[in-house]
Amino acid sequence: MKKAKRQTKRPEDLNAKLAAKKGPISQFLAHSYRHFNAAALLDSAKGYETHLAAGGKMLVTLAGAMSTAELGISLAEMIRRDKVHAIVCTGANLEEDIFNLVAHDYYERVPHYRDLTAADEQALLDRHMNRVTDTCIPEGEAMRRIEAAVAEEWVAADQAGERYFPHEFMYKVLRSGKIRKYYQIDPKNSWMLAAAEKNLPIIVPGWEDATLGNMYAGRVITGEIKNVHTVRTGIEYMTWLAEWYTKTAKLLKNGEGSIGFFQIGGGIAGDFPICVVPMLHQDLGRTSVPLWGYFSQISDSTTSYGSYSGAVPNEKITWGKLGQKTPKFIVESDATIVAPLIFAWVLGQ
Repeated sequence: MKKAKRQTKRPEDLNAKLAAKKGPISQFLAHSYRHFNAAALLDSAKGYETHLAAGGKMLVTLAGAMSTAELGISLAEMIRRDKVHAIVCTGANLEEDIFNLVAHDYYERVPHYRDLTAADEQALLDRHMNRVTDTCIPEGEAMRRIEAAVAEEWVAADQAGERYFPHEFMYKVLRSGKIRKYYQIDPKNSWMLAAAEKNLPIIVPGWEDATLGNMYAGRVITGEIKNVHTVRTGIEYMTWLAEWYTKTAKLLKNGEGSIGFFQIGGGIAGDFPICVVPMLHQDLGRTSVPLWGYFSQISDSTTSYGSYSGAVPNEKITWGKLGQKTPKFIVESDATIVAPLIFAWVLGQ
């Protein structure tokens, strides 16, 4: 029987060389993460780093409840270090980072949440504790406190005949300093504060279904806000994203860079922005605009029929989103575990 040829360069040796000048987390990943989803995690991280080194930009999408999971601890530093150049997130992720910023000490963890009865859940409701998996958000200290601050901005803009995007209203609140006295975490762990300092582009599709979106709708119903369009939303976000993508891609073309897509979870946070490329090509005829130059998704959705979150990256080729040669990665695991590790690699930690 013919003897198998030995690899001249083992993957673990190549990874160890890449991690040699990085910190202990990266060196641990290089040594231990060799197969299956662990290897996919490391491949995604290396691809992210390679994409940036080639002069590319990175758009990150946030689905689920990553802000309540305190992803800001690692994401904020990614923003400060210019490893993230735009964010697309759900309305929940936009607001929940700020909820945590001002009410962290009032949050309660429920590690036995799988065992809660309907009566237990009712008891939490009676205490105004809104549960997100194992974490309860305090309504009074978090939601109502931020509602009061942002409502001042909504009403002022409405009366002045001005219109802003949801994230712009949140930037106004943060920059005004009106909630600074309530901070209960180290500000460096808030990704929204880091984004506000950088004036980072944020796109928030479907903002209307978030807690603050519901509160805004209530004020429109009562007549406190006269113009329902004082807060700009969906279609305007897409038109803004189309121009941002076109201009950014044109600037990068000379440097051979491209725009990458790092997707955490699925749903509208991922599907909305990735569609901008086929729209530019097919609906606007901007065929010179390049496809996304890198794609990685962290998801625990299994590959299934008709599921966007469970679709493998190659399916996006048929929709004109990715190319045959686009670097593609998928890590089928919990994003609260995976994303901070990938960020640690990119940050050299």
